Amino acid sequence: MSDSPLAHNGPLLPGTRLPSHFHECYGCGPELDFGLQLETEVGEAGTVIGGFIVTDAHQGASGLIHGGVLAAAFDEVLGALSWLTRVPAVTARLETDFRRPVPIGTDLRFEARIDSEEGRKSWRSAVATFADGREVARAQGLFVQVPRDHFNRHRHITSTDQRSEATSHD
Repeated sequence: MSDSPLAHNGPLLPGTRLPSHFHECYGCGPELDFGLQLETEVGEAGTVIGGFIVTDAHQGASGLIHGGVLAAAFDEVLGALSWLTRVPAVTARLETDFRRPVPIGTDLRFEARIDSEEGRKSWRSAVATFADGREVARAQGLFVQVPRDHFNRHRHITSTDQRSEATSHD
């Protein structure tokens, strides 16, 4: 995990690309063809920025992004703030306000920030925009810190894991 931002000491610099936390994640996983493949990086002043291109696989109504897909993208970019705090956290609450329809083919941009923290709780917010800066939606979320082994305890073997194990024994 030496390429991981978590492996480095000190603050992460703006422009640092944040890795996917899981290769088959619907939000950021590079190996899930129908997923968002949302890419994130460290922004200015403690923010995370990111984006993805809306494809046919993401539509609800004909030609427009599904609202649940947009909410999933917010969940992903808000969760990516955990790279900055270096403490894993999970979504406890997510609220999304939709402002404009988002057509297929849109280059959707996101900016997320931590608004406040108290104990294990982290209140976060994000905005989604078109490339020209017009706002399409906003989200607010409550994230709760979890122990580092949380994801290992709840992990299941995926088809990709099984393929990797099979080829490693050959």
